[in-house]
Amino acid sequence: MGEQAVTGAGATPAPEQMPDSGGEDAAAAVGSAPAGPTTAGMTADGRAATQTAVPGAGMAADAGGASAAAQERTADLVPGPGGVMTDEVGVVTGELTLRTGYADGQVTLSVRYKDADEWYTVTGGRVALADPAGLDAVHGIAVALLHRPEG
Repeated sequence: MGEQAVTGAGATPAPEQMPDSGGEDAAAAVGSAPAGPTTAGMTADGRAATQTAVPGAGMAADAGGASAAAQERTADLVPGPGGVMTDEVGVVTGELTLRTGYADGQVTLSVRYKDADEWYTVTGGRVALADPAGLDAVHGIAVALLHRPEG
């Protein structure tokens, strides 16, 4: 990322290229920076953050990765005859919005009347999902199953 000088054969490599046996930053090993733990993230108390296996994690808030965060997808639909059964109010019909939400390893399907505020859980619309990358596929299948404007 930084500039590197081109040197002749047998020249000493730049500090950022030098391996170190102490496990600290190479620049610190040659005395150009203070010794101490290095981190890629930010900390509130000045102590080094614990390492995570999240590539590119730049802040402590990112330590869980995007996959751990709650996610959702929405789509407007018109169900076929019989509507959509919900746990809270029974069958809902007409123009609806479907929300496919992912949180804590679970996908939950909810519907609401289009442009309304209150969401209702679709009966049987809760399932475990190990990989949140599958959320788009689950949402697409749910929309395909429920959107039946022609009946």
